[in-house]
Amino acid sequence: MTRRSAKQIYFTLVAALTASGFITVCTLGQAVRRHKTEVRLAAAAIEADEPRFLVRESGGRIAVFRNGDEKPYLLLDMLPSLLSEQDRELLAEGLYFSSEQELRQFIEDISS
Repeated sequence: MTRRSAKQIYFTLVAALTASGFITVCTLGQAVRRHKTEVRLAAAAIEADEPRFLVRESGGRIAVFRNGDEKPYLLLDMLPSLLSEQDRELLAEGLYFSSEQELRQFIEDISS
């Protein structure tokens, strides 16, 4: 083996190892980025599924509580005594809603 061919083999190996290292680093970077995105999406999905509103009777009125707050977010101008027995039982247990749209629909349903 001549000195020239040994240098050629050496530089070919160094170039191949460099290219392989570069590809590995890029692949790992993409995997980390993909994992971070999946974690964010999973957290958003979990947050979206968690109830944001609780409707229950409080002080003789129908009250809406937000995110586990102790003070009512909203007091409805409807007395629980005007509701059916089944609805009063549900209010005593507390009704959970994950979106404001669901909450509005419920309020509209019990108001009519």
